[in-house]
Amino acid sequence: MSRPHRDITLLFATRIIRLFCYGFLSVVLALYLLAAGLTGGQIGLLLTLTLAGDAVISLWLTTSADRFGRKRTLIAGALLMIGAGVVFIFTRNPIALAIAAIIGVISPSGNEIGPFLSVEQAALTQLLPGEKRTQTFAWYALAGSLATATGALAGGWLAVGLQTNGFSVLDSYRVVLAGYALGGLALAGMFLSLTGAVEVAPADRVETKLFLGLHRSRSVVMRLSALFAMDAFAGALLVQSMMAYWFHVKYGVDSGVLGSIFFGANILAGVSALLAARIARRFGLINTMVFTHIPSNILLILVPLMPNLPLAIGVLLARFSISQMDVPTRQSYTMAVVAPDERSAASGVTTIARSVGAAFSPSLSGLLMAVPALFSAPFFLSGGLKIVYDLLLFNSFRRLKPPEEKL
Repeated sequence: MSRPHRDITLLFATRIIRLFCYGFLSVVLALYLLAAGLTGGQIGLLLTLTLAGDAVISLWLTTSADRFGRKRTLIAGALLMIGAGVVFIFTRNPIALAIAAIIGVISPSGNEIGPFLSVEQAALTQLLPGEKRTQTFAWYALAGSLATATGALAGGWLAVGLQTNGFSVLDSYRVVLAGYALGGLALAGMFLSLTGAVEVAPADRVETKLFLGLHRSRSVVMRLSALFAMDAFAGALLVQSMMAYWFHVKYGVDSGVLGSIFFGANILAGVSALLAARIARRFGLINTMVFTHIPSNILLILVPLMPNLPLAIGVLLARFSISQMDVPTRQSYTMAVVAPDERSAASGVTTIARSVGAAFSPSLSGLLMAVPALFSAPFFLSGGLKIVYDLLLFNSFRRLKPPEEKL
């Protein structure tokens, strides 16, 4: 196997392991914190601190990755993942948990967190011809969705199985946390095996004054970042942990059934990401991002309006079946419109903007859900804001085409 193909295979493998771990933990994370004695408001605040800390750490790592070394940056992220998992296992102290959440890498949503996505995307773009980028990113997204789905299913049912066999609720969730930390250890070992082909080529380096690792693409990246932050703020109002909490409180659904629900949801999300590449080839990346995202957000708004659990699950699954078509297209678009030596930084800045945008949302959702009359408000607020984002994105970027669309 050639070095580029070997590195691509490794990057897909690390994506699968990491997203499995994120899904594995996400279904039980809020339930673990509840069992550890935290209130709904404290849980929301802790998840907010998790996302805020990720924003700071990841911004520092990703904006220097193209010069510090992409491989080194990925290894550092894996070590932070291990550290967060270990601290969460051994303490119930809210202050210690908050520190681990801020400094470490732990995912409350089942989605990407940390420096990994930005650096891996830059590395993949380095290894691939332009015409294969969106399709590869779609498979990359599908691999992640399948891994998240499998992780959610495994984490939820593992906790149920352990409780059935005599484990306390708290100890069963600690076993899941231990699996998360071990996943970080596996990632560190795999990142060590990457070759120099993932790094920026010397000929692509531009020696100029940088702002957050950016030079000529700064304006485009800043505008994209502002819009992506808005989208992320809306999306984080319903991170997977909080959505699981909503179904648990409203319908009494246990962790095993929640794992099954999100297993199906993430499978559908992954398939939708794969379909996005075909649609984008015909209609363009921006059009695909916008005109598949709006219907998914209308469905999100409809979830709490359903009269019973089966219909609520059905609408949620319908929403997930089209919800991720904007993900590989958004990622591919960002990589296409920046210079080669800005890719990690551009992906990092836009990803961090999403993390910053998302940072305060879980605590807001926690406050809203604490008021019976506003318990379902996050669904309406999330869906409505996402539709506004779609319209603004289309208006701002429909004329800026990636190289392959100009041809």
